[in-house]
Amino acid sequence: MAYYRPPGPAPDPVVVRDLTRLQDELRTRIRLEPLPQEPQLIAGCDSSFPTPETVLSVFVLLRFPSLELVEKVYHVSPVTLPYIPGLLAFREAPNLLMAYEKLRQQPDIIMVDGHGIAHPRRMGIAAHLGVELDVPTFGVAKQKLTGTFQEPALTKGSITPLTDKQGELLGEVIRSKDKVNPLFVSPGHRCDQATATRLTLACLRGYKLPEPTRLADHWAEEFKKEVR
Repeated sequence: MAYYRPPGPAPDPVVVRDLTRLQDELRTRIRLEPLPQEPQLIAGCDSSFPTPETVLSVFVLLRFPSLELVEKVYHVSPVTLPYIPGLLAFREAPNLLMAYEKLRQQPDIIMVDGHGIAHPRRMGIAAHLGVELDVPTFGVAKQKLTGTFQEPALTKGSITPLTDKQGELLGEVIRSKDKVNPLFVSPGHRCDQATATRLTLACLRGYKLPEPTRLADHWAEEFKKEVR
């Protein structure tokens, strides 16, 4: 997810402790499993910050596999938490949940601009949203947060595993376009790695980002013009 990194003092250690405990509790509710059937509607979501004090979150809803745009909604709220590494979901998820409520139809799965279990505590924003909504989710991130990997081949569709120090699979590193930096794809909740990877590849339309998150990012920029 896009985020604003404000200057200032270190975060309150009590807040960090409490949110970390809550994150650990939420993690116990994650289920990694294949989708029971092929999705008909796939959502993409992203957040941006029109000002340091406000967060704007967007959901787009697309038909699958045609990727025809069905809905686009957004919500703006005051920022209630500073940026804290590893706890980004608590800064952005509340506003994303309010944007989600504006959708007239519910997606079968959500592609989140961010990480799923490829997170130091296995609780990236895609996992967080999935647990909060109890909806299948997975993350597609532009940068690595944790883990190690071998660089995939430079051709579109090349894939390598992202693993932790014990060799446990955290996600997959996918070259989504020839000779561009790869994406980091991981399941969030009620989704498995095979599904996350397959849907990411199925949603590519010639850009680095798959259409659900690419369009969410695009509309975040457009909606920002309305709220500035």
